[in-house]
Amino acid sequence: MSGMSGMSGMSGMSGTRRDEERGGRAAAGEAATAGAAETVERRDAEDAAASLRRLHVPGDPLILPNAWDAASARAVVEAGFPVVATGSAAVAPVLGYEDGERTPAAEMMAAIGRIARAVPVPVTADVERGYGLDPAELAERLLAAGAVGCNLEDSDPRTGELVDPERQAEFLAGVRAAAGSRLVINARVDTHIGGDGSRAAAVDRARRYLDAGADCVYPIGADGEKEIERLVAEIGAPVNVLFRPGTPPLARLAELGVARVSFGHGLHQAVHAHTKRLLQAIAAGRDPYA
Repeated sequence: MSGMSGMSGMSGMSGTRRDEERGGRAAAGEAATAGAAETVERRDAEDAAASLRRLHVPGDPLILPNAWDAASARAVVEAGFPVVATGSAAVAPVLGYEDGERTPAAEMMAAIGRIARAVPVPVTADVERGYGLDPAELAERLLAAGAVGCNLEDSDPRTGELVDPERQAEFLAGVRAAAGSRLVINARVDTHIGGDGSRAAAVDRARRYLDAGADCVYPIGADGEKEIERLVAEIGAPVNVLFRPGTPPLARLAELGVARVSFGHGLHQAVHAHTKRLLQAIAAGRDPYA
């Protein structure tokens, strides 16, 4: 009996050890699988970001008709464009907010995530000045949403006041350090819309941001062929231009050495204006499709 009892105890202990070993192996397997998945995701993000980065070619610009939701993003891809960009001033009203970082960060990231899941091409997201997130969290949340690029502006979205260039350069460097090569950073320079409008100020900020790790700079509001041409020449790196009424044609922007052309919220404004005209026709008893 005592022998039977001893054997039973040994058997129980052995079974417990086996269970623990199996549990340990399972946990290790799950950890390895999770680690492998994370490695694949990181590699995929790096590959997508590298593809996006390669498309910033001075003289053969990346054209970005900015989208505002999954449907418009799919339309961009169906039209043959290799990248989808979001515009905060278009996404915000779709979500029920005004532009200027009035959209909660979680809602903006969720919108970016829906767009990224809807298309098979790289997505670059306009995230104003980061919605109050610190650089590491901003990079983490952008990557988690599926974005491999971002616009970051150097003025306070709520006041329009320019941020000190050294402070902005530190912010950009923090995003670069956290994201590594997985994010293409387009650093917006707001001196033409919120500063003295001088080329010297724009070039100084642009160079600081490039030194901090930006891939491209975006002197928003820069107008006229001569000004754009000089900015491109003096900055000496990929330059993004906003296309709006009065901007030189796309072919001419290519000749000026521009590397990227954004449409901002212009397309959304045009679509919304058209929708309002349709609704006015219905309200007046007319056929909106006539």
